[in-house]
Amino acid sequence: MGIVNVTPDSFSDPGVFYQSRLALDHATQLLKDGAHILDIGGESTRPGATPIDATEEWRRIGEVLREAVKWNVPISLDSYRLETQLRALDLGVDIINDIWALRQEYALEKLKTYKCGVCLMHMNGEPSTMQRTPLDGTPREAFASVKDFLAERINVLESEGYFAKRIVIDPGIGFGKTVEQNLYLLKNQAELNELGYPLLIGWSRKSTLGQVTGCAVGDRLSPSLAALVMALDRGAKILRVHDVRESHQALEMWQAVINS
Repeated sequence: MGIVNVTPDSFSDPGVFYQSRLALDHATQLLKDGAHILDIGGESTRPGATPIDATEEWRRIGEVLREAVKWNVPISLDSYRLETQLRALDLGVDIINDIWALRQEYALEKLKTYKCGVCLMHMNGEPSTMQRTPLDGTPREAFASVKDFLAERINVLESEGYFAKRIVIDPGIGFGKTVEQNLYLLKNQAELNELGYPLLIGWSRKSTLGQVTGCAVGDRLSPSLAALVMALDRGAKILRVHDVRESHQALEMWQAVINS
């Protein structure tokens, strides 16, 4: 899953692809580099980010989505705002990648009428404050909280009539968690497979990698790839990344060894 940030304030590439044409050129390159899915978002959810409204969000991504849905590749919308989700689905977007795990009022009811995929992510708190008050407890206790939350959201969606094959889960690396909790999540990620749903994992350029290695955001390719391979070994099915070409090469090497 290649990341397309149509934002001026992303933690990883602030403003680089803010213009629609630049974002589309970037998305085209990600596909050439080996992306299978494009994840397009117009609002930064980095720690401390300031929320925007639906009008501004759509101004940023509307033109990009209108063009990308013509490309015959899976398009994911990275948004938690129901109004934006519905507009994108009406254009033909395939997946809703929601950091709030469809907890907004009416979200379950409205999205059920579409046949889109949904990604349910765990987040403690909300982006502007989540790293000031990360999850309580030891890394083991935090892991249990993440797993319980995802299980609860799965049960809610199933009870609302969502087909299992539409659901993907994401433990939310860096979303209201300490460095130690993030590392424990990776080390024990395989236990999340017990929930019975595909895992989407996003380690690319995350701050924990910088805390461990001392690398600035732009220099985190090597630790990002290391985390990617460890996530694959622990059952990840979708990898949300910035550096698609290098990540695809790492995936090919991993697959070659697994299949040998």
